[in-house]
Amino acid sequence: MSCFLCNSSVGKKLVMSVSGCFLVLFILFHMSMNLTAIISPAGYNTICEFLGANWYALAGTAVLAAGVLVHILYALVLTLNNYRARGSQRYAVTVQEPGVAWSSKNMLVLGFVVLAGLAIHLIHFWSKMQLVELLGGHVNALGFGPADGAALIAHTFSKWYNVLIYLVWLAALWFHLTHGVWSMFQTVGWANDTWYPRLKCLANVVATLVFLGFAAVVVVYFAKNCCCTCC
Repeated sequence: MSCFLCNSSVGKKLVMSVSGCFLVLFILFHMSMNLTAIISPAGYNTICEFLGANWYALAGTAVLAAGVLVHILYALVLTLNNYRARGSQRYAVTVQEPGVAWSSKNMLVLGFVVLAGLAIHLIHFWSKMQLVELLGGHVNALGFGPADGAALIAHTFSKWYNVLIYLVWLAALWFHLTHGVWSMFQTVGWANDTWYPRLKCLANVVATLVFLGFAAVVVVYFAKNCCCTCC
């Protein structure tokens, strides 16, 4: 089984699909959690405290990091294999839409943009929350408690350039998911002529929900800051 997953092209795509599905589910959970910050900042901070440096949160973080690493490594391996086999034709799929979606031909580039955005996100939030708790701190460099996620969101998105960076990141994630979600199902043989349009629609719906959910937090907190400044 291990040889199949490591050496077979189908096995590698299966690993990509499973790890991708896991990451999509986490993204949807994270988006839902973040939306709580709009409805109830106090409630959001309660969630942040629950998901602090506790053993279950740390275990979840380790599993998530492993999932990201596996997804990246297999993406690089598959891309290199595609280059060797097809030259510049990347991410070839068994079912093509007219014109071929731009995102399907630029998944690696989009992946690097998403990865860069993830690094920035970790610097802005994880390093000032869970990492602070792990190091035994009671306040971060900004003077907030590590569980005061709402204050950290308000501070981060009070700056227009952070808003722009996150919206660009989320746009790249949208493109990445529009192809990635349906290709997960293609790997297991669902992307035939009947299911292709349905799965493509599902991928667009999931990607749009993710974009709108995260973007709503960014825009709402930026708007709040602008209103407070004007007042």
